[in-house]
Amino acid sequence: MDNAPIGVLDSGLGGLTVWKELRRAMPAESLVYFGDGKNCPYGPKPAEEVIGYVDEAVRFLLDRRAKLIVVACNAATAAAIDHLRATYDVPFVGMEPAVKPAAMTTRSGVVGILATRNTLNGHLFRESVARYGDRVRILSAVGEGFVEIVEANEEDTPGAEMAVRRAIEPMLAAGADRIVLGCTHYPFLAPVMRQVIGDLDVELVDPAPAVERRVAHLLAEHGLEAEAGHRAEYAFFTAADEAYRRKLEAKSRQALTMI
Repeated sequence: MDNAPIGVLDSGLGGLTVWKELRRAMPAESLVYFGDGKNCPYGPKPAEEVIGYVDEAVRFLLDRRAKLIVVACNAATAAAIDHLRATYDVPFVGMEPAVKPAAMTTRSGVVGILATRNTLNGHLFRESVARYGDRVRILSAVGEGFVEIVEANEEDTPGAEMAVRRAIEPMLAAGADRIVLGCTHYPFLAPVMRQVIGDLDVELVDPAPAVERRVAHLLAEHGLEAEAGHRAEYAFFTAADEAYRRKLEAKSRQALTMI
């Protein structure tokens, strides 16, 4: 048993969609969240630069006794997960677009993947496409402006709807019945996506539940679960300023209301 916290890191607010799932499923586990904010978004940045930001975040979380670290950012996972696992002696859980569950459950045979450019160029995504691309048609698109919309709390604006339509309407027109949310910011835009999808029988695939299951498995495997009944604590940190840290806390409350 280990009552130390689980660390969660992201370029900004997006990882709170994973944080929410961990908090929901693991009420005894303390969580310490690091949302960079200062250097968001990671998606368009060179991999070497992203590795530097993520390395700094990991050291920060380890200084706060994190027993396991979730890299709750697809772009950061694509760029840095191999480096982190080779460098630090704690378990890491990364993100990758949920191609497998989408490919295994699609009825139309067409799957859409929304992600950042770095994620779509990463080896994890390419390997997934190579593994399942022979059985389904995979359409991928960058969620242009999605991260910036969420960071600005502008999900409920005409601009957000326009950005979502540009990204997913071609997928819908091609017959996609599964759309994978390949960036942790994107679930905050799920209500807008459902509005654009309308009455079509299309499922949005969020990888957060699979991440939670992987975290639970690793905690059990390494004997790191918190004691039953442990009073969990939640802390938020950032590389940005105090205003951004308060923004993280506010967005975490919004995340907890998401279905």
